Amino acid sequence: MPHSSKQNIKVAVDNCIFTVKDNELYILLIQMKKKPFTNVWALPGGLLWQTETPDKAAIRILKEETNVSNVYLEQLYAFGETKRDPFGRVVSLAYFALIPPTGLRLLTLSKYADVKWWKFTDLPRLAYDHNRIALYAKQRLAWKIEYTNVAWSLLPENFTLSQLQKVYEAILGKRLDKRNFRKKVLALGLIAALGKKELLGAHRPAMLYKFKDKKAAIIKIL
Repeated sequence: MPHSSKQNIKVAVDNCIFTVKDNELYILLIQMKKKPFTNVWALPGGLLWQTETPDKAAIRILKEETNVSNVYLEQLYAFGETKRDPFGRVVSLAYFALIPPTGLRLLTLSKYADVKWWKFTDLPRLAYDHNRIALYAKQRLAWKIEYTNVAWSLLPENFTLSQLQKVYEAILGKRLDKRNFRKKVLALGLIAALGKKELLGAHRPAMLYKFKDKKAAIIKIL
């Protein structure tokens, strides 16, 4: 029996895609073409296809913009203010994704004017309610890394303890005590030393590590 409701509501998926590079948190934005948001930046997203689930749509959007898959992706929240979209009643299911900064090749679709990594501290005015979505995603991420191991998705396969600490500092927006951070991380048994070192600039070679497991787990880090 067909649904009797006469409501006309569309569902969109918007993706907050984060990375950490040069010790700063970045978010991926696209530049829009259509009015009234011509040349305004926004989160990558779009309407849900008739045949896909929200999770599949978020994975598709991530792949379309970065050509990256198999990274941490989580549904964030549903944003459904009645006038959030000037084109009609649209509910957005927001996601956030965490990707490493190495080997990325940004892609874009013809419907967008440009695609670019933006330093989160320099976030411009965004289309729709995307500033609100981005700020909420960043807050969720800050909470998330304190009690889970999801930082693995922001790092290359092999990394130093300094690189790991910089990821936490970039997201939390504060410096962490080096000695206490390293002691806690090593005691948790989340990472394993590779037995080889990497030369970083003029500093002494630093030991390389890797995460033992790349599945999200609840573990109090900080």
